[in-house]
Amino acid sequence: MEPPPPTDPRLDLVAGTIELCAGSIGFVRPRDATALLYEDEVDQAYPPYWAELWPSGVALAHAVSARARPGAAVLELGCGLGLPAIAAALGGARVLATDRSPDALTFTAVNAEHNGVAVQTAVCSWEEPDELLHRGPWDLVLAADVLYGQRNVDTLLALLPRLVARDGEAWIADPRRPLAGEFLRAARERWASVETAPGREADVDIHRLSRPLWW
Repeated sequence: MEPPPPTDPRLDLVAGTIELCAGSIGFVRPRDATALLYEDEVDQAYPPYWAELWPSGVALAHAVSARARPGAAVLELGCGLGLPAIAAALGGARVLATDRSPDALTFTAVNAEHNGVAVQTAVCSWEEPDELLHRGPWDLVLAADVLYGQRNVDTLLALLPRLVARDGEAWIADPRRPLAGEFLRAARERWASVETAPGREADVDIHRLSRPLWW
C-alpha cells in the first residue's frame, strides 16, 4: 500500500530530466502546481507559475548549454525551477538566479545542488532592482516566458539595458506570445542588435539582445 501524499504540496514531488547540448539537467518540482496558491499585496490569489516545467525554460536552458561562458556573470530573472541558471553554471558561469517567490529559489538551489553546481539566489522584484544593479553589470541576463503582460514588457524594456554590460547580452525565451512583437520593436530602439532564432522546443523563440545603447 502506497503512503499518502504529503499534506504540504511543496513536498509532494516529481523528478524529471531535460537534455542539453552535452549532458542533462535533473530536477524536482511540485507534482501539482495548482495546489499552491499565493496571496499578493492586494489579497488576490495568483498561481505559482514557477512550479511548472515551461517549454520556454527548457528551450532557454538548451540554448545556454550550447555556448559555455566560463567565468561570466550571469543573471536569471524569474528563474522558476532554475534550469537556464543551472545550464549556465554547468558551463562555468557565475550565476545569480532571482524570483519573487522564495519557494522558487528553494527549488532552484536544490536542483543546482543535485546537478553539482553552485547557483546563488535572491528574492527580487523588477520594480526594486537595486541589488541587481549593484551586483552588475551582467555579461548575460536570462529570462523565460516573461512577456505575458504589458506591465512585464514595459518594466523589462526599461530594466534590461541597465543590467547588461557594455558588450553583454540578454536572452529572452518566448512562446510567441502576443506582446512579443511590441517588445521587440521597442527593444530595437534600446539595443545595437536584436536577433530571433527558433528554440529547441516547438513554437518557442530565443530573442537575443546585444550591446545596450544605454552605455
